Amino acid sequence: PVLARRMEPRAAAPHRRLRTLRTLADAGIPVGVSVAPQIPFITEDMEQVLEAARDAGAQSAFYTVLRLPWELDAVFREWLEVHYPQRAARVMARVQDLHSIDATQRSAGKSYDSNFAARMKGSGLWADLLRQRFAGACRRLGLNRARVELDLTQFRPGLTRGQGSLF
Repeated sequence: PVLARRMEPRAAAPHRRLRTLRTLADAGIPVGVSVAPQIPFITEDMEQVLEAARDAGAQSAFYTVLRLPWELDAVFREWLEVHYPQRAARVMARVQDLHSIDATQRSAGKSYDSNFAARMKGSGLWADLLRQRFAGACRRLGLNRARVELDLTQFRPGLTRGQGSLF
């Protein structure tokens, strides 16, 4: 709860999100959970979150690593210094590791790889370890076993032709 309030101060508390998952699952709606963003040395509770989501009825899960495009890098560094000053340098070094940022790129101030193939899951050794950890937890908990097929019979095409009006 403390981390959730620090990261998302205006969002619903974790227990409320889990209650919503349970309500939807009980109504027969397939639900999943996003365990994101993964921040080294900060969000170290992936397995517990996945287990709580599974217990609330989640059937699927995915994760993303922390992305720091453009101005977000400076905003995140400031947030780290306020909330986790003793860990800030270590966290940023591992975030850069997750995006395979080398020493030259680090000295130029780069923290993030915006390449489409790498930006969501990362690349390199630490990203591979995180991927294995997530896959193992999902296997153990029975998540992501089956894809939910879309029920296209529920789709109702719009009545208008062409582009709709904004107002």
